[in-house]
Amino acid sequence: MIDAIKTNPLTAEQLAHLGGGQVAYVKPMRYEEVKRLFPQVEGLRPGVQLFALLNADGSPIMLTDSRDAAIANAWEHELQTVSLH
Repeated sequence: MIDAIKTNPLTAEQLAHLGGGQVAYVKPMRYEEVKRLFPQVEGLRPGVQLFALLNADGSPIMLTDSRDAAIANAWEHELQTVSLH
């Protein structure tokens, strides 16, 4: 019988690459977060609820005002989606 099982934890880099090209997540975002991830976006009002579709590593794919549109875009590109709260 094994008394203890040692595991090798994932590095931050390994964790960031899990699901790359296969998994994306939908994240509700407010103005402040949008400006950080999508600096090219202009004309947003503070307090507007938006949804970002992000790669498994957190890099942005798209921004929309509809959660359903973000999910549809993921499916169109054959990405499995997960939601963040």
